Amino acid sequence: MRTPYSVPRVLLRRSAVSEQAYEPKIVGFLCNWCSYAGADLAGAARLKYPPNVKIIRVPCSGRVSPELVIRTFREGADGVMVLGCHIGDCHYATGNHRTARRMPVLRALLEFTGIESERLLVKWVSSSEGELFAQTVREFTEKLRQMPPLGLQMTSTSGK
Repeated sequence: MRTPYSVPRVLLRRSAVSEQAYEPKIVGFLCNWCSYAGADLAGAARLKYPPNVKIIRVPCSGRVSPELVIRTFREGADGVMVLGCHIGDCHYATGNHRTARRMPVLRALLEFTGIESERLLVKWVSSSEGELFAQTVREFTEKLRQMPPLGLQMTSTSGK
């Protein structure tokens, strides 16, 4: 199944730097209605968080498929965040329930393929929680800094 979202390859390329300067590449899929607005609030309030998160706005966290997450890792991400509305507050009624059901299976699949499941973060952040967004990014970045770079950067089998 193809998704309409693409992972910006140019943003995920590794620069030729030493291990001491390792800064994890993180892609965040943020729900348009809640988490993206929370990120916007964090920016407007000038809250400090690492700039290494590439944000992709999605209509709903329920639209983030396991295939998209795996493709994001294949394109070079060290970590993936899926942030959505709090359970019960989804603008599409059950989108975040879908995400909550999918992610444990995806975590097991990641472990099976040799990717630590800790590299995937699923969290609920509302539009009024800019501080929670900033804190989440800081904590996830610090967690990934403790891990070696994933370094998959495989080429797509489809040639795209």
